[in-house]
Amino acid sequence: MPQSDARQPLLRARGVRKIFPGTVALDGVDFSLEAGEVHALLGENGAGKSTLIKCLTGAYRRDGGDILLEGKSIDPKGTLDAQAYGIGTVYQEVNLLPNLSVAENLSLGHQPTRFGMISVRGMNIRAREVLGQYGLDIDVTRNLDSYSVAVQQVIAIARAVMLSGKVLILDEPTASLDSHEVKMLFDVVRSLKDRGLGIVFISHFLDQIFEISDRLTVLRNGQLVGTEVTGEIDRVRLINMMLGRELEQEVRSHGKHHAAAGEPRLSFSGFGRKGSIEPFDLSIHAGEVVGVAGLLGSGRTETAEVLFGVAHHDSGEARKDGEIVSLTSPRQAIKAGFGFCPEDRKTDGVIADLSVRENIALALQARIGWMRRIPDREQKAMANDYIRKLDIRTPDAEKPVGLLSGGNQQKVMLARWLATNPSFLILDEPTRGIDVGAHAEIIRLIEELCAEGMSLLVISSELDELVAYSHRVVVVRDRRHVAELIGEEITTDNMVCAIAAPEREAVN
Repeated sequence: MPQSDARQPLLRARGVRKIFPGTVALDGVDFSLEAGEVHALLGENGAGKSTLIKCLTGAYRRDGGDILLEGKSIDPKGTLDAQAYGIGTVYQEVNLLPNLSVAENLSLGHQPTRFGMISVRGMNIRAREVLGQYGLDIDVTRNLDSYSVAVQQVIAIARAVMLSGKVLILDEPTASLDSHEVKMLFDVVRSLKDRGLGIVFISHFLDQIFEISDRLTVLRNGQLVGTEVTGEIDRVRLINMMLGRELEQEVRSHGKHHAAAGEPRLSFSGFGRKGSIEPFDLSIHAGEVVGVAGLLGSGRTETAEVLFGVAHHDSGEARKDGEIVSLTSPRQAIKAGFGFCPEDRKTDGVIADLSVRENIALALQARIGWMRRIPDREQKAMANDYIRKLDIRTPDAEKPVGLLSGGNQQKVMLARWLATNPSFLILDEPTRGIDVGAHAEIIRLIEELCAEGMSLLVISSELDELVAYSHRVVVVRDRRHVAELIGEEITTDNMVCAIAAPEREAVN
């Protein structure tokens, strides 16, 4: 790995702290970046990656610590200030103007002029010269949105390097790219590395991390876990650093981890969506819990969204009780007896300003149609029934759900779908961000629903949870279903090993 000076990295963060009301987002984090280095920044959801990047780029003002560039203390007061220092950022969603030409996007704010007027010819010539350095020979007069996402990413990188030129931060740049496009992007990254830029690379794709990075840093819960040379760390150890646990063998109990017998209630064959989740086969029996394990961004949520019709599948077919069902929209999924509690309950789940009663009635009302409104009396009776059954802590059914605790909001979202009497329920991180008591109650509810014959798909980054209640566990990595564990195979050890296995290894 190239070294500028071991005592003076290109960019260094020392003891950086960032505090939000009620949360320490960064707790004394150290990070260093060398010139001519690709340094991967890793961590699960809430680890502090985005907060650290925003502190480095001036989007957030840090509450403590120092940031040094080439040994000199800097205090960027915004992203433009950071650019002036030499720090540029490219995000997964290209932050350019699709209705302007490629040349206009590259020169925006820095257009060449002639006699006080913008020189379109000069702008186009400069754009062709700049993109030629990245191996792109395209028509720079065409609008940006006429090119693929991969080409737009390269254009965004070229602009960021033009405006900064010392440090480049790439935040999930490959999330929407296919393998050929990833190779093209990595060729660009390597060329910039050879030119002496320091590159921070954020990605959830482990194979890509091991392919492109020189070092990696892992954050967890706002704290630094460690920094390692990429070529000197194995995947299992890296997963353990990210998840915050060591491998161990679990003791089976209650004989729960048996393989379901008979015909499945649901079967999905070659189901998938290009750029989201590769085609997979999946079957689920009545009274069975299928767990889904994988790192953040691995394809867990994408699996749930394509099953529920949030994302339209473009391959495969679905069958319920042997009959083909259409799942091209959530409305069709609900009609088929599906329910879905998404991971982000505040954004995609509960409606904070509506009452507990209104939130619980929402899915059932959508299924029967808005022209047949459920009477308030029935809504109240239904809400009070689930408040009692699920022990939702609220003074009454009319309290706005946004005023409840996270665990009680989660219960309200569960009650919404249980009110539709689903045969298949998808739960995405049902215990994330809730207190210990509510956590135990959600686990108990999953087991009860299973005993009553419901089919469940449960996504969780808590591997011990999956061991506790799953009959089978599907492991997802790099937007691909890579392993299925059954019965006694369901251990955290086996799950971590499947998550960590390199792409070339076959996983049974």
